[in-house]
Amino acid sequence: MKSKVFGYGRVSSKDQNIERQLLAFKEYKIDERDIYIDKQSGKDFDRSNYNVLKNVLRENDLLVIKSIDRLGRNYNMIIEEWKDITKNIKADIVVIDMPLLDTRNNKDLLGTFISDLVLQILSYVAEQERSFIKQRQKEGIENAKNKGIKFGRPRIEKPSNFDMVVNKWKNKELKSKEAMEILGLKPNSFYNLLKR
Repeated sequence: MKSKVFGYGRVSSKDQNIERQLLAFKEYKIDERDIYIDKQSGKDFDRSNYNVLKNVLRENDLLVIKSIDRLGRNYNMIIEEWKDITKNIKADIVVIDMPLLDTRNNKDLLGTFISDLVLQILSYVAEQERSFIKQRQKEGIENAKNKGIKFGRPRIEKPSNFDMVVNKWKNKELKSKEAMEILGLKPNSFYNLLKR
């Protein structure tokens, strides 16, 4: 069976752009149907398209990724996944942004040692970056709160005629929809104000 080339791309959220990774895959002439993309965090490998990719990956296939942090951001998990792909499945991996991480080259002991060392350093950096992102997020939220910035939806104020309209609604003089229209409220807002 002929070996295949697969691409794996990942962005952390749906609004991030995957184009840079897709352009890099074009240089490897990867068929579009052999490119797997996930739009979710790299904290673990519980990703639907990544798992599909791992199921189709076979011995002597090639997996191409743009950078190690696109594979993941958890040091131990990256190392385990790398071993699983290269040792158990016996497929090769190329990390475009780091030519030393190309398992097709230097399969001797020294080459393997250098690849493993670079992989460990880059995996560590990827996880550290994830920690820094979380820390910066936390600091940003704290800073904003200290400045009086509120998070979440703004609290809806009770319209001046709310009590009168609700009494009519409770006495079945008005239907829910009519009460909401008079008050200019959407259903969620209406019922949240009732609870309050």
